[in-house]
Amino acid sequence: MAKPIYIVGGSKGGVGKSVTSIGLIDTLKENSEDILLIESDTSNPDVWKMYKDEVKTELINLDDANGWIDLVNICDKHPDYVVVVNTAARNNKGVTAYGETLNKTVAEMKRKLVTLWIINRQRDSLELLKEYMEALPESIIHVIRNGYFGDEQKFELYNGSKTKKTVEDAGGKSLTFPDLADRVSDDLYSKRLSIDAAMKELPIGNRAELTRWRNEVRKVLGAAINA
Repeated sequence: MAKPIYIVGGSKGGVGKSVTSIGLIDTLKENSEDILLIESDTSNPDVWKMYKDEVKTELINLDDANGWIDLVNICDKHPDYVVVVNTAARNNKGVTAYGETLNKTVAEMKRKLVTLWIINRQRDSLELLKEYMEALPESIIHVIRNGYFGDEQKFELYNGSKTKKTVEDAGGKSLTFPDLADRVSDDLYSKRLSIDAAMKELPIGNRAELTRWRNEVRKVLGAAINA
């Protein structure tokens, strides 16, 4: 069995896809995995800039058919790499139009397709998830409640939804991603630092907060990775 493909999605901008991708890469590195990062936010490739010197990376536009063909071919060429796809806010249209290219090839590639779908507390992130699930039915879906928007109980729309039951009945998990102090998050993005680089460069108090967050992230995403 080849290594899994993880798609970090959510479609909307600002829900926390990039920070989840960062946490996922860090958790996989802790597990000594070889990682291939596919950055599809080609206009603002923050995660690519942070990790291009630490893991294997590719910039691919998933807004058109050619991008999805490239994605499949690259995944097929590197079966021993865990693939992390950091999606752009606009990519839901591309998934709907061309996601079948990936959906129909994962079995032949002998890969497991896993999606971490990041939500805030608004209704549209759930509606977009329904569209995504129809476009990529082969994917296992784990829903990530971004703690930046409040604790687990505040995600009332999702917690009481049929979507949550559908996700969990299919073997997916509902997880809550920890919030990171703004000043540390700003450090990562403004300086384009990976977590490992930040642990060497930031002041001691900032590093303490980053360590707390990192340990919580590894527990949360470990539950998805080991599912």
